[in-house]
Amino acid sequence: MLNTNPPKTASYRFLECIPGILVWLTFVISLILSIVAPLWAVVMIILFDLYWLIKVCYWLVYLFASFKKYHQSQKINWMQKKDEEHIQTDDIIHLVFLPTYKEGKEIIEPTIQALAQSTFPTQQIIPILALEEGDSANAVPIADELKKKYSAFFKDFLITIHPSGLPNEIPGKGSNTHWAGMKAKEWVDTHLKNQPYDRIIVSSFDIDTVVSPHYFAHLTYTYCTTPRPTHASYQPVAMFNNNLWDATTFARVTANSTTFWLLAELSRPQRLFTFSSHSMSFQALVDVGFWQKDIVTEDSRIFLQCLITYNGDYRVVPLFIPVSMDNVNVGDYWNTVKELYKQQRRWAWGIEHLPYMIYHFRKNKKIPGSVQWYYLSTLAEGMYTWATVPILIFILGRLPFWFGQGEFQLSALRQSAPLILHYLLTGAMIGMFVVGIFSLLFLPKPTQPQPWWKYCLIGLQWILIPITMIIFGSIPAIDAQTRLMLGKYLGFKVTKKIRTSFIQDDAR
Repeated sequence: MLNTNPPKTASYRFLECIPGILVWLTFVISLILSIVAPLWAVVMIILFDLYWLIKVCYWLVYLFASFKKYHQSQKINWMQKKDEEHIQTDDIIHLVFLPTYKEGKEIIEPTIQALAQSTFPTQQIIPILALEEGDSANAVPIADELKKKYSAFFKDFLITIHPSGLPNEIPGKGSNTHWAGMKAKEWVDTHLKNQPYDRIIVSSFDIDTVVSPHYFAHLTYTYCTTPRPTHASYQPVAMFNNNLWDATTFARVTANSTTFWLLAELSRPQRLFTFSSHSMSFQALVDVGFWQKDIVTEDSRIFLQCLITYNGDYRVVPLFIPVSMDNVNVGDYWNTVKELYKQQRRWAWGIEHLPYMIYHFRKNKKIPGSVQWYYLSTLAEGMYTWATVPILIFILGRLPFWFGQGEFQLSALRQSAPLILHYLLTGAMIGMFVVGIFSLLFLPKPTQPQPWWKYCLIGLQWILIPITMIIFGSIPAIDAQTRLMLGKYLGFKVTKKIRTSFIQDDAR
């Protein structure tokens, strides 16, 4: 079954251990070389920093390419474009899954309101508010109130309640949407008996996701003009602008880093996995048995379920249009830092896909070897560098100069290495600061006038990138991979959301 985890056999547990073993071997070997062979350690560090500089430059090229496409996309009237090209969409239905747990009305209502303001006909949209039984006392009154207020805008407004304590589940978004997906199928089969599944588009959003008014028009146009649209997922640009002006500096830098990483990846879709909010056909969702219910990172796992089901004939199609979510904010600084760390560790738990892929790729011989290798290497390289690069560059890279003695201290390489490393790191950091200035172009309009110095602070906050790369990058990634190696599996924990203000950005 592709919608459950493989059995924890000894061989599968070994696959789970590989990422953590490689990370810790890297650190141990770096430490040993710094003491017993500092010259070799310096050469390794220089080559590694050179590789990282080249990668940053390469990444910036794709980032600016994506920004150009993003900017062009905002100028297009997608409903008009659809009509001009005589694309038939009157029979398209959108199912929008919105799982919620312990969120208040101030978080949920703007999400529903944004759906109601869509330029695509809202009578072809069905929100599905997916509640948890354990939160029913809080959630049901809110859901009933919002259904009464907004149901007239939509074709229908569904509410599902995921029972607590079902077997073979991990409580969280995956199990909730799995249940909601099954209930949605029952509703479709009962109320839309003649509706082909390939004319139903599914979107899975976090509950704080506020879509652009043009999102569904753009999605529908792209879906209807994509060859074999049921063999694709559709990935928008994830932004974290809803509460940006209230967010802490660390949260803003970390969230913007995620946005720019995804934006750059959209220009090379062959590398893409689905992330956070995404869309796909209902046909594909039914074919794979819905989102996996015993996993933390169901948003990217659903892509792998489809890739394996369709024997490698599945892809992610980029949508250069924003969906906006919240920065982590729980009300006070230190608890926000803790929640931010936990969120990044949960995202880094995506390393659990690596053994899953290896297991199923070995069983499915119909998937081309090139496809298998590409996705395995992309995930492995990304997760490995996520955990190791900041530590190697900013901490372990200094060890040879501290520990090296004797002839090493007199060698020409020892004398010139600090200058070489300085130029390499400066080049890489300049790229980061360029992104810092670039981030000002994505600022939403504040609800209240902001002083000039706050704009400067948002641009200069990227000076903290070395710290955020370690504290909210390497360390949670190491934590996740070590937990997987030791079999201390991570459960799903909802990031607490407190919104003191909400930005309704006209650009959406």
